[in-house]
Amino acid sequence: MPGKLRVSSFALILLLAVTIRVSEASADEGPVERWFATSDGAKESQPHWMTPVITVTPRLEQELRYDQTWQQRPGNVTLDSYGGKGIELIPASNVEMIIGLPAYEVRESPRGRTAGWADEPLLLKFRLASGNEEHGNYIVTGFLGVSLPVGGDAFSNRKSVITPSLAAGKGWGNRNTGFDIQSTLGIAIPTGDSSALGRPVTWNTAFQGHLGRLWPEVETTYTYFHGGPNDGKSQTALTAGIVLGRFQVNQRVRLIIGGGYQWVVSSFRTFNDAWLLTARAAF
Repeated sequence: MPGKLRVSSFALILLLAVTIRVSEASADEGPVERWFATSDGAKESQPHWMTPVITVTPRLEQELRYDQTWQQRPGNVTLDSYGGKGIELIPASNVEMIIGLPAYEVRESPRGRTAGWADEPLLLKFRLASGNEEHGNYIVTGFLGVSLPVGGDAFSNRKSVITPSLAAGKGWGNRNTGFDIQSTLGIAIPTGDSSALGRPVTWNTAFQGHLGRLWPEVETTYTYFHGGPNDGKSQTALTAGIVLGRFQVNQRVRLIIGGGYQWVVSSFRTFNDAWLLTARAAF
């Protein structure tokens, strides 16, 4: 594992330890207690579904998250990605902000090996409407994502990318068993000249079951490439996954782990298939 990746992993573990310590001390610290009261109220007023493996949930969450992918691409190329998520916080009753951890990526091809950091992802969510399982079991949320071009030359987009999205979900059942559908539609808009990247439109939908701490799912990812080198083409991928959780660590922190297998079913493809891993500490 590269040295920089070890540093990032250590930083994430350290942040988790600090989060657990703060959560344990929250009852004695006024500002922290008020912050947790706000985030707890925000989570209680929406469905208690699990965040899918790929689809960005319309729910507001507060957690540390680490993702990893092992991707196979055409031409005997592999792309491994370590990280890419980070910390998710609820600073207000209808608002979530995600401060991403830039992914460290390794690409292997017949031409050799390339490794380096990807760009910095940031995301702001604003919840427009919601009801928990006892009050309609639904949610509608707007997203505004920004990718900052701070990565290495081999993996950076070399310009900022703004991604407005609309997400919604509907569930059936209760907090112990049920079924839900979560869906997100967004377009990536590069700043400046978009001829190299285009403006791809992505529609993710997760069909998720729920039985206790077991959350099996099937996800679809449809991408239409508008502009850029793949102009007019589209790609459809399916993901079979499962998420386990929430497992109690202390009064506040819950651990979540999941994974899945993704494969492209359309004739056009930017990758063939991928294995996915996700680990989270919700608080």
